[in-house]
Amino acid sequence: MSTKVLVTGAAGYLGSILVPELLSRGYHVTGLDTFARNDGALNAVAANTNFEPVRGDTRDKDLVKGLVSKADVVIPLAALVGAPICKQDPINAQTTNQDAIIDIIKMMSKDQQIVYPTTNSGYGIGEKGQFCTGETPLNPISLYGTTKVEAEKAVLDRENGATLRLATVFGLAPRMRVDLLVNDFTYRAVIDRAVVIFEGHFTRNYIHIRDVAKAFLHTMENFDSMKGNAYNVGLSDANLSKLELCERIKKYVPEFVYLEAPIGEDPDKRDYIVSNEKIEKTGWKPDHSIDAGIQELIRGYRMIRNTKFSNL
Repeated sequence: MSTKVLVTGAAGYLGSILVPELLSRGYHVTGLDTFARNDGALNAVAANTNFEPVRGDTRDKDLVKGLVSKADVVIPLAALVGAPICKQDPINAQTTNQDAIIDIIKMMSKDQQIVYPTTNSGYGIGEKGQFCTGETPLNPISLYGTTKVEAEKAVLDRENGATLRLATVFGLAPRMRVDLLVNDFTYRAVIDRAVVIFEGHFTRNYIHIRDVAKAFLHTMENFDSMKGNAYNVGLSDANLSKLELCERIKKYVPEFVYLEAPIGEDPDKRDYIVSNEKIEKTGWKPDHSIDAGIQELIRGYRMIRNTKFSNL
């Protein structure tokens, strides 16, 4: 009998990659999502009889309680992701990113497993030259970071959980996000040929979306030895500043021009370097470099345009 996995936010950027991967490994997947975008992100797996889509909101306690009761593993992806959208809609951020996760945990039995994606933005502003590890104290500086950190604490307090602190994700997906840093800068390079950068020395870690899915599968398959811990998930050779990222992109789009603004500031103040050694020691390793991801995005942007409000 196949393991039953409940994925909330199943039709989002990460879910649209992870759900097909879970199904390909033989898991039975219940995918909860509002499907509000009506964009068919999971159309390709509708033929799989192990896939059960459910339209609904992760904050609907009665609905979610029934779904949780049938699951062996819960992967709660539903969230408002990123500092700007959380600042813009703080009530939804609080109720979706934190309260709904705590409610799910209360519904679960001690034998049920939870693998939760949080963010390494919880580290806030790191110490210069010091790597943030899974044991580094958290210091979130945004509502997004705070809600995810509080939810992570609740997951780890219940013992039968593990959390993945994701670096800034990049790469193509059926439900695409162009606003993430690598995706955004590459889009601007391909379409606009230029970008103006605020605080270009700010450094972050990065990870391909397919390697994030690989980390979830790895954690599920090694759960007994990994539970109770938080793991950074990123590319150990990609702690890059914004200016260094632009330099990488320019290798593949030579006409790309990037300028650092002499005034102004980035509303997202994250600035840290990250060690991913803890999850690497469990046997996980990434398959996709940042250079390969940039080239993938360049190919993708030949096909798609972010033109919802443009005149073209």
